[in-house]
Amino acid sequence: MYSLYYSPGAASMVVHWLLIELGVPHELRLVDTAAKQQKSPEYLRLNPNGVVPTLVDHGQPLYEAAALVLHVADRHAEAGLAPAQGDPQRGLYLQWVLNLANTLQSPLRLWWYPQDIDGEHADTVKDGARRRIESTWERLDAHLAANGPYLLGERLSAADFYLAMLMRWTRNMPRPGHEWPHLAELARRMKARPSFATLYEREGLTEWA
Repeated sequence: MYSLYYSPGAASMVVHWLLIELGVPHELRLVDTAAKQQKSPEYLRLNPNGVVPTLVDHGQPLYEAAALVLHVADRHAEAGLAPAQGDPQRGLYLQWVLNLANTLQSPLRLWWYPQDIDGEHADTVKDGARRRIESTWERLDAHLAANGPYLLGERLSAADFYLAMLMRWTRNMPRPGHEWPHLAELARRMKARPSFATLYEREGLTEWA
């Protein structure tokens, strides 16, 4: 059974969501990030980066949200959320998961923590992150317009769960991801899944329901 170290609404959300969607046994271990529990010596032994999520699989702690998305979807290939090796869409699937990690999740962190780059020019860092995020939404919306409704066309994949989580993260930004029409449609489809309601109930979330 998996053990997921999580904090409500954090990057652990997509891993939790996939575990629910896949219907696989797992236990949740809440990490109190407000109390800096993720920086405790006990947690750092599991994840030296001091962030969530961490997923323990057969006694092995694993981290990095994008890697966990790929790992969980591959481990439960029977659900069809990850194109298999040799599938023509495998490369596109890997491309999208890593693209989301690099072009959205990375600048989103800078939006919230611009001081990590330059505390004296935090507003400049934050504005640059916002522009990068919005340009990425523009490209993703154009892709979905031409090739949607999901990132792999008619085929739902774990990458779409990841994308929906990142859209949720921008809900309070000047222009959130769901303001683009084709991204809004993908968000609507993902939020209509029964697993999304279960996720929200278990994590105690209400915004962007």
